[in-house]
Amino acid sequence: MSRTHTTLTRPDVALIMRQVLYALLPGTALLFYLYGFGLLSNLILACLSAWGLEALMLHLRRRPLRPFLQDYSVIVTGWLLAVSLPAYAPWWLILIAMSFAVVIGKHLYGGLGQNPFNPAMLGYAAVLVSFPLEMTRWPDPAQSGLMTADFSTLLASVFGIGTAHWDSFSGATPLDQARMALHGGKSLMDTGISLFSWPQTLSWNLLNLAWLGGGLWLLWQRIISWHIPAALLGSLTLVAGLFWLLDPNHYATPWFHLLQGATMLGAFFIATDPVSASTTPVGKILYAGGIGCFVYIIRTWGGYPDAMASAVLIMNMAVPLLDYYTQPRVYGHRRRWLP
Repeated sequence: MSRTHTTLTRPDVALIMRQVLYALLPGTALLFYLYGFGLLSNLILACLSAWGLEALMLHLRRRPLRPFLQDYSVIVTGWLLAVSLPAYAPWWLILIAMSFAVVIGKHLYGGLGQNPFNPAMLGYAAVLVSFPLEMTRWPDPAQSGLMTADFSTLLASVFGIGTAHWDSFSGATPLDQARMALHGGKSLMDTGISLFSWPQTLSWNLLNLAWLGGGLWLLWQRIISWHIPAALLGSLTLVAGLFWLLDPNHYATPWFHLLQGATMLGAFFIATDPVSASTTPVGKILYAGGIGCFVYIIRTWGGYPDAMASAVLIMNMAVPLLDYYTQPRVYGHRRRWLP
């Protein structure tokens, strides 16, 4: 039985997925300005491999190709993965991530509507654990942006043709710098992190605001409900604010956590996946609240700088339990707590 509680037709799914793609455009445009050819290659490789793997799996499962390939769901998966991976990611890294997302995360469980985990985040987590070095090699936007990097750099970085002439990589993101400072017993002031330094932190601030704008548009179009974004951002703000008030020298401010990493992308585009997220109003709030708490815990004390993928996958496992115990009570019927 499908995990979704809707009766959406394929045209309905296609319409919703197109709206999601439209909402992703502001953040994607800013990423394109920052990373130029690197973001473009990610998008092309991820979407083409997603479409090809989807067609292959549908053929092997003897399912009709056209209705499933035209609903844009696998393109959304590829797009989300493309903007999550470092710019100029090697072609093989993208292919491995998409294989995990489409083959294992989606079709292994029966296809769209059956998957318990967010496919894009499953693919991201798989390559993050397997290839941590490649996943932390973010090029400096000052060298790789639309106005600076050339096509030869793209060929060398993505396809291994020639030699990439990077002066440096940005390497650690501001989140990673904050985590390393905390683990080293240093004050955040020692890292020199500022919310307005370009391009280290200010670019991430603007990017999160762009994802926020797209997410608000989804809310206005009623593609998503307010429960998950509000609960995720609220829980993250609350936990980050408590620790910051206790020790502002060793814990980042709440707005730093809100405007860095994949916070807004996760709150509006990833955690709101209608298949792998909770479906009841109370369940959505508990599900997203748990994601916000896990994001802060892993960012602050864990081994990875950003934690959206891990937090979403952890709470995906709790969705069946949340949905079962938070079903709205039907008038005139006694609630059953045991199966």
